[in-house]
Amino acid sequence: MALLPITKRISLDERELEESFIQASGPGGQNVNKVATAVQLRFDVRHSPSLPPDVKERLEQLAGSRLTRDGVLVIASREHRTQERNRQEARAKLIELIKAATIVPRKRRATRPTLGSKKRRLDSKTKAGRTKALRGKRFED
Repeated sequence: MALLPITKRISLDERELEESFIQASGPGGQNVNKVATAVQLRFDVRHSPSLPPDVKERLEQLAGSRLTRDGVLVIASREHRTQERNRQEARAKLIELIKAATIVPRKRRATRPTLGSKKRRLDSKTKAGRTKALRGKRFED
């Protein structure tokens, strides 16, 4: 059982990852037409026993369009000419995404605007109003 370390507390079992290799476009010349070097990494976020529920929730938010309706995260890598380099890159992308999901966002504390900021806002509105008033048409008798 090989573990893929994410943070000090979170590690993924490699059996949770599903990799498939497909033909890639891009650099490689004739090699590109013969060898399936691009990797498609699949990770079932919703059914993973390795991730805490709050991390799963944030990961689903961060994944965006890379997440299927079933909650499977699909990461593709086709930058390199070898399967191994693409495989490493896909895993690195997954680790980076999970690490980002472990960060708990700070709660916003409501604050009131300062007196100075209110005064600056009203002064700028007055100045903008004067500028616009000067743009008006003048009728001379």
